Amino acid sequence: MNSQEKKFWIGVACKEHVENGIKLSICQFCHGKFSPVKRLRKNDFVVYYSSKITMQNSEPYQKFTAIGVIKDDEVYQVDMGNGFKPFRRNIEYFEVKHLDIRPLISDLSFIKNKKSWGYVFRYGFLEIDKESFIIIANGMLGYNPTCL
Repeated sequence: MNSQEKKFWIGVACKEHVENGIKLSICQFCHGKFSPVKRLRKNDFVVYYSSKITMQNSEPYQKFTAIGVIKDDEVYQVDMGNGFKPFRRNIEYFEVKHLDIRPLISDLSFIKNKKSWGYVFRYGFLEIDKESFIIIANGMLGYNPTCL
């Protein structure tokens, strides 16, 4: 693979946290760990999947909730207080509609086990194939942003 080729990622966060990230034009993963954000490169695409609405509530949401493109190659850390210092990246989000994952499961090749489909999201961050990204993006945006 050409080192300049765009990659496609999914981050997992509750809907409330995704909305906060959109307001700040930032992304972070796995409770602010460094490892995921350092893998991203400028112009990579990120999709967020939200299994629930808030961290505290167990009410299921199970929708893709955001799509954005990484704006630069800078990883930075912020001090949120109480010892919480997450690593972040700057991202430009698209205006999207939230998309239920269930009708897409059979078409998304990164989900190998279609019966236990939620298992693929267990680590909170994963790389996906371009074709799966396009399926999700078309559902959320109505077009393929990789062509822009």
